[in-house]
Amino acid sequence: MKSTDFIVARHDFQQCKFFETRLPDTAALPADALLIKIDRFAFTANNITYAILGDQLKYWQLFPAPENFGSIPVWGFGEVIASKHPSVVIGERLFGYFPMATHLVIEAAHVSKRALRDAAGHRQEVAPVYNAYARVSGDPAFAGRQGDYQALLRPLFMLSFLVDDFLAENEFYGARSVMLSSASSKTAFGLAHLLHTLRKPIRVIGLTSAANTDFVKSLGCYDEVVTYDQVASLPPDQPVAFVDMAGNSALRAKLHRHFGEGMKYSGRIGLTHRSSSPDEPQLPGAKPAWFSAPDQIPKRAREWGPGGIDMRFSAAWAGFAPMLDRWLKVTEGRGEGPVKQVYLDTLAGRVPPDQGHILSLAT
Repeated sequence: MKSTDFIVARHDFQQCKFFETRLPDTAALPADALLIKIDRFAFTANNITYAILGDQLKYWQLFPAPENFGSIPVWGFGEVIASKHPSVVIGERLFGYFPMATHLVIEAAHVSKRALRDAAGHRQEVAPVYNAYARVSGDPAFAGRQGDYQALLRPLFMLSFLVDDFLAENEFYGARSVMLSSASSKTAFGLAHLLHTLRKPIRVIGLTSAANTDFVKSLGCYDEVVTYDQVASLPPDQPVAFVDMAGNSALRAKLHRHFGEGMKYSGRIGLTHRSSSPDEPQLPGAKPAWFSAPDQIPKRAREWGPGGIDMRFSAAWAGFAPMLDRWLKVTEGRGEGPVKQVYLDTLAGRVPPDQGHILSLAT
């Protein structure tokens, strides 16, 4: 049996290709190993961010690829087709972090009723969340279209949830408004939804391109929508927090200079614009800093106790998921051609904000 993988050149993302590897026979699998057939995965602009940060955050280590190439991680579903673990049966369905491929072998560990982990040595230098797999067989929340929403948005909404919690915990650093760049992105409108519904009277301001303005306004979770060329029209004397999904150095500098010391918080979250300069000057106001979900998760796990994060996140997701039928159109693609095309379209910024892609290389 062979596995087909989609890989990209680590220093030129336009270069991409498929390659095949031979999978081990079931009898040759080591103890506790699982052979998984990957049947569905989501692909969004966030996956491009994983590639951009592949060296910095060690994402390239998760799924080894030929020299100078990398396998971009994706969130999706797989079926166990061979098992050497006594507590995991063939046919079981898993949700988690996969390569853009047809198959994956993992070393199952810490197997519980609801989850398991991949204990492979090369995967242990990343945050634990990237090695966890939920056991979702028979769970309607992970079936059909609801399952597609989980793959497309659950990991992004967890980031939205953590940023919302972090800002609220810090009383928004004294800000009265929160500005979100790349307001049409899925992480941004997830955060905007939480801020709009939970954090009044904080105002939520969406910064976006002219092309995406109508979509952002239609979401109903932004109090104000401003195009990038009009950000100087915002009142400069109001204390603001900036959550930067775009990663655009010029926009960040413009906002900091416009608000000056009124810029109370400047958090870097995403890289949708892929236009960050490595040598940014010192800016007025709060110093821009990367938000760290791996720091916020263990902190809250200690403070909220066992199951505390899951309980609060599930409540937040329950309020968010019903909106997705109205906000998102799911498009499915199967085979090498659609996978490559969606990748290139996402890389070039050609995917409409209301579209979500579910893909598969499995036959």
